[in-house]
Amino acid sequence: MTAMFDQELREQLDQARKDLAAARADGDADGVQAYEGRIAGLLRLAAQHGVSLPHSAEEEEQNLR
Repeated sequence: MTAMFDQELREQLDQARKDLAAARADGDADGVQAYEGRIAGLLRLAAQHGVSLPHSAEEEEQNLR
């Protein structure tokens, strides 16, 4: 079950990053804010469950807000 949880988090994080990039490319400020929040939430969830996910310094900063 842990491997499935880990994989699901990774897939959701990957999708959120793609969606964030698309929102930025479209100039969608609300979308950017929403996807930054989604990424931060996924990183917090991973940390709470001991799942280490690679992330950027920018994502780390968003996670602390």
